[in-house]
Amino acid sequence: MTDMSKSYRYVQLDVFTGRLFGGNQLAVFLDGRGLSATTMQAIAKEMNFSESTFILPPERPETDVRMRIFTPGMELPMAGHPTIGSTFALARVGVIGPERNRFVFGLGIGPTSVSLTWRDRDLAFAWMTQPNPTFGEIITDRDRAAAAIGLPTSDLIPRLPVQVVSSGAPFVFMPLATRQAVDNASPDGAGVARFLHESNVDAHGVFLFSTEPGGDAATVYSRMFSTGPGIVEDPATGGASGPLGCYLIRNKMVPLAKASEMLSLQGAKMGRPSYVHIAIGVDETGEFNNVRVGGEAVVAGEGTLYVD
Repeated sequence: MTDMSKSYRYVQLDVFTGRLFGGNQLAVFLDGRGLSATTMQAIAKEMNFSESTFILPPERPETDVRMRIFTPGMELPMAGHPTIGSTFALARVGVIGPERNRFVFGLGIGPTSVSLTWRDRDLAFAWMTQPNPTFGEIITDRDRAAAAIGLPTSDLIPRLPVQVVSSGAPFVFMPLATRQAVDNASPDGAGVARFLHESNVDAHGVFLFSTEPGGDAATVYSRMFSTGPGIVEDPATGGASGPLGCYLIRNKMVPLAKASEMLSLQGAKMGRPSYVHIAIGVDETGEFNNVRVGGEAVVAGEGTLYVD
């Protein structure tokens, strides 16, 4: 008989959606004490979601908890949908109460603040603050970049760079002319990894997007393809959405007046539409000074995992 003394409760959520079976799935283990990093990694592989999180006691006085984030194949220093989703999970079980309007996670990149909006006693919305952006390498071989995602070079917008941007986690951003081009992308995982290696670029994935209107409220229509083990395409990538917003503003794809009210529709091609809100602050000199990504989450279920 299994020894059930080592049991770990988790909450399963759909993140960046207000409806069940949309958004990006997440498992939040509410008390990860006693688990080694190796076991956390094995659990994340067992859950097989884009990410699983493990809540631990705070390691720094300015944080409320320490949180570790694992994909099925590796640990991440930060990520958006795990941070938003874990906030909703902790509110669900009463760790975060409606008297709080701010909660601070200790992530691999350091203290990460989340601001909270409540509806009665239920958490309604959460905003994650991300580091100000770093604009990295511009990939000059556009033919190779397009080929890596299975598209002709003509689908890339000519005047805009294929560029690495990071707000805690680097991604390669590829601006495409149409939503159809975004949907038509069919990258090979090994090919994307080879493209990044040959371009001498360190990035978590390739983020494709178009600002072509589509009859919905979205500012930008997007997909993200990962190079990490265990994930091919991500339904919602909060860690890429902050730098996406900064790219859009810097390259004048979205007017400055709309910087604080952008909406990225991601995951639609996968049948898991995700709605990632993006708010970018810009000071009088044109420098980015506030990067926030926000959204909703819904609880899909709860369970207990037994570890020998």
